[in-house]
Amino acid sequence: MSRRDFLVKGVQLAAGGLVATTVVGKVWPAGTTLAQGKEAPRDWTRVWEEHEWAFVVDTRRCIGCGRCVVACKKENGVPLEAEVTRTWVEQYAVMADGRTEVISPHGGQDGFAETKVTGEMSKAFFVPKLCNQCEKPPCVKVCPVAATYQTGDGVVLVDRERCIGCRYCIQACPYGARFLHPELHVADKCTWCYHRITKGLLPACVQTCPTGARQFGDLKAPDSAVKKILEEQPSNVLKPAMGTEPQVYYLALDRVVI
Repeated sequence: MSRRDFLVKGVQLAAGGLVATTVVGKVWPAGTTLAQGKEAPRDWTRVWEEHEWAFVVDTRRCIGCGRCVVACKKENGVPLEAEVTRTWVEQYAVMADGRTEVISPHGGQDGFAETKVTGEMSKAFFVPKLCNQCEKPPCVKVCPVAATYQTGDGVVLVDRERCIGCRYCIQACPYGARFLHPELHVADKCTWCYHRITKGLLPACVQTCPTGARQFGDLKAPDSAVKKILEEQPSNVLKPAMGTEPQVYYLALDRVVI
């Protein structure tokens, strides 16, 4: 019997016996020294405490080119031909009669052809979307084997070795930001390129955006550009009524999106 089959058959036991350790509201991956109840390495804890990541999207700047989607897929091992993607771009067309049409062909990775709508269109715009790295992530709560967890600096990740592909987290996400990886058959999502930001690099989508529609940074950094933006400009989050406390902030977000 494979490890995954064993976990699937024992999911109820796993929920009680294999769940990773929770420390101060954060979840440590099972098997680590932290999950085993040992004291966290002081330098690693300090690294986490020194950061407060935030993502800013300026909808006025997005041109729907799709470069961010392609860069994300290449960086994070999601097949280009797959319909699923960690980040995507939606085009909104608001009609004069009040209707709103939303399209996102192939996640927007190939850009957008000329929009064909029925009736008079009052305005149209693009909205990039990705995992909101919620402060109160519902996906973490529903995972029966603690494969989905929140790091000490607030980023929600997936432990592929633990994930059993039950899709509970996919269903729990109110933003549609999760999917089953077409090749690995485990839950996948945007991680803000955690492997990059912990090395001082930008997420792939931010680095490749030609218009600066995507901004990323550390709110605790003294020269933080995103902190300055959020202090000087009004912003919104998606579905605030859900109470998940998203860490992706939108500038000039039309109310039809919220």
